[in-house]
Amino acid sequence: MNRQLRTLMIACASTACLQACVPLIATGVGTGVSATLDRRSYGTQVEDSEIEVRIARQINDQLGDRASISTTSVNRWVLLTGQTKDEGSRTQAEKIATETQNVRKVFNEITVNWPSSVGNHAGDTLTTSKVKARLLNPETQGISGHNVKVVTEVGVVYLMGMVTEAEAKIAVDVARTTSGVQKVVNLFEVLSNEEMRRIDPKAVESKPAAQPTPVP
Repeated sequence: MNRQLRTLMIACASTACLQACVPLIATGVGTGVSATLDRRSYGTQVEDSEIEVRIARQINDQLGDRASISTTSVNRWVLLTGQTKDEGSRTQAEKIATETQNVRKVFNEITVNWPSSVGNHAGDTLTTSKVKARLLNPETQGISGHNVKVVTEVGVVYLMGMVTEAEAKIAVDVARTTSGVQKVVNLFEVLSNEEMRRIDPKAVESKPAAQPTPVP
């Protein structure tokens, strides 16, 4: 009887473990698919995430309530957006990012305008969604939206990613003709066709689409 009880308990424990593992397996698959669509190597994607965390932590520790800054890293190119209370804090944030390990380049787009309104944040989130949706639309030929990072700050759209010159033009045109966008800042890392062939041959083979029409 004791042996049967032990067998039943082991079986139940094994089933519980298996059920607990299912969400982890599913999550891993989703993450893998997302990573595959990115032109950055998986190692670089992880490194970019680590850079963002390190910079955010240092800015929070050193500037505290003097700043509200977002950090975006793409292939170790870092974009700083947000607001600070004074110019000194803005400069300090840039110094933190520049001195962070593995960072190749820093774009300091922080403004001295503290704080921004909640309405601005909501509008920026909507604008980013609209630009991203258009880039991911199958009808937008010549570029994959998975390779474009879109960041919006007070109506200004920043575009980042590893693209060809033709892809950069398409992405800028898409963003520029999206409602709610006041300005587009091109921060793309433009690669030659030869460089792109090594990491994503399909990008060089694709043909640019016609100039997109504005969306209301």
